[in-house]
Amino acid sequence: MAKKFIDIMDTSFRDGFQSVFGGRVLLNDFLPAIQAAKEAGISHFEFGGGARFQALFFYLNENAFDMMDKFREVVGKDANLQTLARGINTVMLDTGSRDMVDLHAKLFAKHGTTTIRNFDALNDIRNLDFSAKCIKKYGLKHEVVVTMMDLPPKCEGAHDVKFYEKNVRDILDSGLKFDSICFKDASGTSSPEKVYQTLKMARKLLGDDVHMRLHTHETAGVSVAAYLAALEAGADGIDLAVSPVSGGTSQPDILTMMHAVKGKNYDLGGFDLEKILAYEEELGACLESYFMPPEATQVSPLIPFSPMPGGALTANTQMMRDNGTLNKFTEVIKAMREVVEKGGYGTSVTPVSQFYWQQAYANVMFGPWKQIAPGYGKMVLGYFGKTPVTPNKEIIKLASEKLKLEPTKKNPLDIADIDEKKSIKYWTNRLKEEKLELSEENIFISAACDEKGIEFLKGNAKVNIRKNDKNSCQKGDNNKMNNTSGNYTVVVDGEKFNVSVADGDGDIQIVPASKPKEAQNAQANKNSNQASQENKPSKENCVNAAVNGIVWKILVKAGDKIKAEQTLVILEAMKMEIDIKAESDGVVEQVLVAQNDAVNEGDALVVLK
Repeated sequence: MAKKFIDIMDTSFRDGFQSVFGGRVLLNDFLPAIQAAKEAGISHFEFGGGARFQALFFYLNENAFDMMDKFREVVGKDANLQTLARGINTVMLDTGSRDMVDLHAKLFAKHGTTTIRNFDALNDIRNLDFSAKCIKKYGLKHEVVVTMMDLPPKCEGAHDVKFYEKNVRDILDSGLKFDSICFKDASGTSSPEKVYQTLKMARKLLGDDVHMRLHTHETAGVSVAAYLAALEAGADGIDLAVSPVSGGTSQPDILTMMHAVKGKNYDLGGFDLEKILAYEEELGACLESYFMPPEATQVSPLIPFSPMPGGALTANTQMMRDNGTLNKFTEVIKAMREVVEKGGYGTSVTPVSQFYWQQAYANVMFGPWKQIAPGYGKMVLGYFGKTPVTPNKEIIKLASEKLKLEPTKKNPLDIADIDEKKSIKYWTNRLKEEKLELSEENIFISAACDEKGIEFLKGNAKVNIRKNDKNSCQKGDNNKMNNTSGNYTVVVDGEKFNVSVADGDGDIQIVPASKPKEAQNAQANKNSNQASQENKPSKENCVNAAVNGIVWKILVKAGDKIKAEQTLVILEAMKMEIDIKAESDGVVEQVLVAQNDAVNEGDALVVLK
């Protein structure tokens, strides 16, 4: 009897890159590995979408659509190239309008996509219906998703087999058209037995002809067991990666899984072991110069308590490295448990995983529930759809007060459609203002990446990757190295110094940590010699940065009268806007920072009198 053929999607170039390097891998560095994968017989790839879409614009100064075109060129017209979309968020930072959801499907079809895997973190069928119609409208294959995870201990009410059965029935009852179904566990926390029972249940409901697959991560250490359980329950496909972007926070390795099914009645992709080994060696050589974050290679016993997706975990730790708060990582992961418990049990996958992380980060940095992260707050209030269970009532009340929003049960698409900033017209006008090309691609890039998209299109984006050897970085404006840029605190003979390492070949700036922020700005403007300790404002008169971050907006100027609790400056940290408020009434004497300045926790931002 012939072995059952199992379709393998190679996630190395999307989820693998995202889970290990936060998506920060340059196209020219991995092109030879794509060719090697093709020669190894791989024809089903995850090649774009998800957080990897924005990573190219934010950190690589590369156009995601150009990357997709090049990928298709290398693998040929017959390969199944798959992307990841977050329902009505698609690949955007926030919920998209109907026009933007439609444009997403149109452009991804244009730029080489075969299949779009379409999920909603809340498993709200409303968030899948319209996006599914758009995907099918442009001739793409639609892979509908049920998102999975295990709840923290002693939590119940969702994410059991009964809950997933309701999700599958909702999909079938809605009449939503799909070509395949995926059970997606981005945190890798679902127990193998639950995976088995869930997929066995789904097979009975779906029948034998529907292609059914599992996606999981190794982060919690049970991925191989989960995949074996899925195969025993009737799965037709699983997702795997190859070294050095397999295991750890990523998917299991193809070679590992081939070993795990020895003696079983499964043929994984029809692959030849030696050819896969050669492909792995090629990818290893391509990525040899990249800094491998240690947390990307580890299995964490904390993840079942605080389900953090592998793809989000390293993206967040990379941002923490950028702003000098990586020492808080363990605290934030632990704080996630309470955030999940009180947030309504949305699946920990983008964007909900980021909402959980941001709220946990805020709870660690500012004190428990002193601030509400905007995404988390809007989620518990219903602005992204219906959460699986009702969030904690006190958190709903707190979010409403902090964000000045009432809870809602409206369709998230209807909310997005009336938001002018989510319209094609708005971003068309922004492109006109900046005298940029009015292509559909540019409209979508700016809408998906906000002002960072505009900066990319203007040619102002910078490369922010980490490599072990600076000389190994490719030359040219598009590949400028930024290996260790950022802000650091160094202790020398008991005295703290702030060290700012600039991009490229810029000078390293060292400023005593006790000095206020204006000294750093003065030094950056080559006027530091004019700053004197006699004119240094007292700590009592300063409004200081609560966290390390970037100055996003300055809302006051010298001479302004301000009230207690008034927001003076907004910082950006961990993709989150942090309001810096006055503690008392006063008058602004001096603003010590400029937009886009990097600041450290405790730096003086504004002087009051």
